[in-house]
Amino acid sequence: MGMEMRQELKLSQQLVMTPQLQQAIRLLQLSRMELAELVHDEMLENPILDDEMDLENERSRERDEMGGDEQQLHQLEGAGSTETPIEGSVVDGVAQTEIKGEANAVNEIDWENYLDNYTMGPPMPAFRGDGEELPSLEATLTKPPSLHDHLAWQLKMSNMTPDQLEIGMTILGNIDADGYFKDPPLHELAGDLGVEQDLCEEVLEAIQKFDPIGIGARNLAECMLIQAMACGQDDDLVVKMIRSHLGNLEKKNYQAIARDLKQPLEEIYEAAKVIMDFDPRPGRQYSSDDPHYVTPDVYIHKVGDKYFVVPNDDGLPKLKISGFYKNAMGNSAASKDYVQDKLRSAQWLIRSIQQRQRTIIKVAESILKFQREFFDKGIAHLKPLILRDVAEDIGMHESTVSRVTTSKYVHTPQGIFELKFFFNSGISRTNGEDLASQAVKSKIKELVTAEDPKRPHSDQKIVELLKKSGIDIARRTVAKYREQLGILSSSKRKQVF
Repeated sequence: MGMEMRQELKLSQQLVMTPQLQQAIRLLQLSRMELAELVHDEMLENPILDDEMDLENERSRERDEMGGDEQQLHQLEGAGSTETPIEGSVVDGVAQTEIKGEANAVNEIDWENYLDNYTMGPPMPAFRGDGEELPSLEATLTKPPSLHDHLAWQLKMSNMTPDQLEIGMTILGNIDADGYFKDPPLHELAGDLGVEQDLCEEVLEAIQKFDPIGIGARNLAECMLIQAMACGQDDDLVVKMIRSHLGNLEKKNYQAIARDLKQPLEEIYEAAKVIMDFDPRPGRQYSSDDPHYVTPDVYIHKVGDKYFVVPNDDGLPKLKISGFYKNAMGNSAASKDYVQDKLRSAQWLIRSIQQRQRTIIKVAESILKFQREFFDKGIAHLKPLILRDVAEDIGMHESTVSRVTTSKYVHTPQGIFELKFFFNSGISRTNGEDLASQAVKSKIKELVTAEDPKRPHSDQKIVELLKKSGIDIARRTVAKYREQLGILSSSKRKQVF
């Protein structure tokens, strides 16, 4: 078979994503905090970008330093040429981009007068008294002490030899957030340190007496026994129940415990009350998980009978195009190319952020139209909704709506919700009108809250109660929703005494 070279023409179609489109899609799926971080990093890399809020704050500081000199203040505010906008006026609450023709004039400050006033001023107080209106020094700590810090402080205050302190610090490093010492086994730890296992046992027993009580236990039973001995409740019945019947205690099967231990049921109840006061996770009070506050991307306000969707621009930089580098280009071709490249990148970023804001507003307005009864009456009136409904309503693709609703939050008269919250599958009702799954979960939570603690509703009973309300749902679906809500089964919710 011969080989030859020849030219052919072929027509084909393919989708090519421009860099602008890739950037817009990437910005669309970012959360509010991620967007603020990206803009901050871009401002560090691109000198063309300026933050309008920073400029206003700088002007305010300069006005304060002028000391009320009207003539200098007028010269300061009048410095520079007229700004020429790139695009139109404010779009969906996003500040318009501008190009300044001239840089602001550099104002001279009377440093001698400033330093003289600073020197003659009263000194800053070196000591702050304990006033009633002032917080204590402990309340000004940036973060509370961790569990490891609290235990290490107690270990260093104990009378241990250097070898014991080394073993103790190694043990503390392997205690988990709940306060348990589960891994590695003590014999492996002794082998790694090259010491006797009995010495490690001695150090571990000393640590188990530290605060909080029950720390350093290797399992739940040991944790409970440590707390029982610490509070003087280590009688034979309590110890036997902890060692042999933790499973029955969890299920509240007190009759089985009474039969096995051959004790009256009343005695079992009294011992169970003592054990229920113990903390199964003693280290959780020193949990270092900081609270995460949600900042909504959109506000939905109700004025009269109408709702208004307003973007939340607080905390986000208001980007502007700086005109300083336009005058700094000079006649060099390299500097012109550099400034034009950075200017083009800045314009793409600003327009992508504006497009992101407009898309979020469109999606929020569409959700408001579909879920109007939720905003008026609450979660019980939430309707089934899928991404395709909103996508067809605003004329966009489902993937775009999915990116917009991920990690975006809206402040409503009913509370703060993620935009994903409004998309639910439908549960059929006997009257023919479907109900959202979130509304069914809310109804299940209401039934469990209103039940008799000594006779809690089983899953089948909840199915029957929901059917009376016109909600047709299977028992396994009730069990799944109950687990998603973090509600225990009826046997574990039951209160015997």
